Amino acid sequence: MYFFRNDYSEGALPQVMEALNRTNLCSAVGYGLDPYCREAAEKIRQRFQCPDADVHFLVGGTQTNQTVIAAALRPWEAVIAADTGHINVHETGAIEATGHKICTVPHVDGKLTADAIRTVFAAHGSGKDEHMVAPKLVYLSNATELGTVYTKKELEDISHTCRELGLYLFLDGARLAPALTSPGNKVTPEDLADLCDAFYIGGTKNGLLFGEALVITRDSLKGGFRHAIKQRGGMLAKGRLLGLQFSTILDDDLWLQAGAHANEQAARLSAGLKALGYEMVVDSPTNQLFPILENNQIARLEQAFSFEHWAPVSDTHTAVRFVTSWATKPEAVDALLAALQR
Repeated sequence: MYFFRNDYSEGALPQVMEALNRTNLCSAVGYGLDPYCREAAEKIRQRFQCPDADVHFLVGGTQTNQTVIAAALRPWEAVIAADTGHINVHETGAIEATGHKICTVPHVDGKLTADAIRTVFAAHGSGKDEHMVAPKLVYLSNATELGTVYTKKELEDISHTCRELGLYLFLDGARLAPALTSPGNKVTPEDLADLCDAFYIGGTKNGLLFGEALVITRDSLKGGFRHAIKQRGGMLAKGRLLGLQFSTILDDDLWLQAGAHANEQAARLSAGLKALGYEMVVDSPTNQLFPILENNQIARLEQAFSFEHWAPVSDTHTAVRFVTSWATKPEAVDALLAALQR
């Protein structure tokens, strides 16, 4: 069975496993106060050129999104997100469970726009109508849930809009490495620290056993954040496991190498699909692809390949999702393309 279901089916990069095994019997204090977490945090500050940022390590993306939003917002404040945003679609109401409304807008190829943010803000009385929730935080995913990537100009426009309106900008970076290594991308790690108030570096979907590294650059979001992590159940006693993994993949930009490999295999698959005449839901430059297949063909493929059904397109066709990862081998892509020959 070849797996194209997601980018976290495998365990971890060999370098990560080696580091964990090498330090397995080394003792360290808990809850993210260990030397490995301190070292990883400093490497992140240096790599993203944000010397004053606070860095926290959490286990997963939903946990990180929920903790940031719950800590950042007052009870009557809300989040603005694209309707495809992970917090709106695939987090089981985690944000609403914190007492905060998500104000969604139709996506543009998976992305939120500066104009849409202004429209939502104005529709809610610019945060001054006490009969409505007050939008206060903007949530983006990069890469998006459709595999698309924000241009530098788009991020700059959104950042400028948020600062003009007094909104926080929070970027979900569960697939940040594929976004930063995608063809034509002009956004640098340093840009993220300058444009966002908080963002995170995805590890779970990029070669770690688990883990996300949250970077907070806005001073007003920093205070008491460890209390927020603990209250939301996110403070891992063995926090050293998170710090050590991130410290390892930050060396020699291993995290970007892993993302680039996933993109390279996806690009091979995408070119092959297009050469075979398949239509795509969206033109994705990263490691998530959404071709449209015949339903009877899907049933045959599932005998040898694992992937997700995305959405029905007609009575006879369905959009599926193929995802490549740091561990995807070229022969797996070749096998899938061979099976897709009509």
